[in-house]
Amino acid sequence: MGRILAIDYGRKRTGLAATDPAQIIANGLCTVETHRLWDYLCGYVATEPVDSIVIGMPVQTNGQPSENQRNIIPFIDRWRKSFPQIPIVEWDERFTSVMAQRTMLDAGIGKMARRNKALVDEISATIILQSYMESKRI
Repeated sequence: MGRILAIDYGRKRTGLAATDPAQIIANGLCTVETHRLWDYLCGYVATEPVDSIVIGMPVQTNGQPSENQRNIIPFIDRWRKSFPQIPIVEWDERFTSVMAQRTMLDAGIGKMARRNKALVDEISATIILQSYMESKRI
C-alpha cells in the first residue's frame, strides 16, 4: 500500500502532508516553494509509493471558485497527463488556514512561530489530508 499525499497549493509556498504507508496517520511533510513543487513531487513519487494525491481546492464561502483555482487547474492537468497511474482528488479546503492557526494556538505554539506561514501551509495540508481520510472511513 502506498501513501496518500496532500497538497495545500499556494502562489508562493505549497504545504505538503502524507500518510504513513498503511494510510492510518496524516503527518505534515514539508513546505516547498511553489516554483519547485513539480521537481519535489517527481522526486518524492520516484522514492515513495504514492496511491493518490489530494489537492486542496480553494472555494469561497458562497461556493464559488476562488481566485487561486486558476493557478491550481494547470497543475492538476499536468499531473494527470504525467502521472495517470496516481489519481489526484480535488478537496474543498475552505477554512483550513484558520483551522491551522487554531491548531497552533491550541498546541501552545508561540506567537512568533504562529507567524511562520510555511508551518501554517504544512498544517493546512495535514488538515486537508485528515479531512479526506475521515471521509473515506464513513
